Amino acid sequence: MSTDAGYEPPPPPALLFDLDGTLVDNVYQHVIAWRQALHEAGHDVPVWRIHRRIGMSGGLLVDALTREIGTSLSRGEAEALERRHGAAYGEQRESVQPLPGAPELLARLTEYGVPWAIASSASPDEVGPVLERLGVPDAPLVTSGDVAHAKPDPDPWLAGAARLGVEAETCTVVGDSVWDLMAARRARALGVGLLTGGYGREELERAGAYRVYDDPSDLLRHLDEVGVRPSS
Repeated sequence: MSTDAGYEPPPPPALLFDLDGTLVDNVYQHVIAWRQALHEAGHDVPVWRIHRRIGMSGGLLVDALTREIGTSLSRGEAEALERRHGAAYGEQRESVQPLPGAPELLARLTEYGVPWAIASSASPDEVGPVLERLGVPDAPLVTSGDVAHAKPDPDPWLAGAARLGVEAETCTVVGDSVWDLMAARRARALGVGLLTGGYGREELERAGAYRVYDDPSDLLRHLDEVGVRPSS
C-alpha cells in the first residue's frame, strides 16, 4: 500500500486530570473530614453515603447529602459546613501522598511532549502543597475559582482544555469518580477511569469510561491504549 510522503500523524491527545483520588491518595481523608464536619453540625451521615458524593464540589455535595437526610441548610450554614470540612481535612493533609506512578506518569507525558493539565474543585491554596508533592508545582491548573460550576458540569474540563489551547473534544479526561466521567461526556471528551476513588469498574464504564485502569502506574504502562506514544 502506498503512503503519502507528506503525511504527518496527528498530535497526541491532550490529557486532563482530576486531582483528588486520581493523582493523590486522599479520597478517604475527604470522607472522614466531611463526616466530622457533618457530625459537628448535628448531622450523622453514614460514611458510605458521603463517599458516593466525593468528586462533586463541596457545595453540591452538601446539597446532595442534606437532601438525603431530609433537611435543608441556609447558605450561611452550608458555607460553615464547608469551612468545617476544610479545617478537618487540613488536620489530615500531611498523610496525603501521590498515588503509585502519578509523578512518573506526568513526567512521561512531559517527556513525550503531550500537553496535560489538572482540574480540581479545590482552592489554589489547597492544591499548591499537593502539586509540590507530585513534583509539578507549576502545572497548568484549573481550580474552583476558575469556573462557575463544578463536576458533574463540564466546566472544569472545558476550562482545562482552554488553558492548553485545545478543544475539549480532542482531549482525554482521567478521573476516579462517576462525576468526573459524566462531566467528560458532557464536554465531549474521551473518558478514562481509575479505580483509586473506590468506584467499581462497571460504574465507571457506565458513566462513560472508554478504559479503566487500577491506578496511575497502570495507566502509565498502557499509554498506547489512549493514543500516547513517544514523539518522533
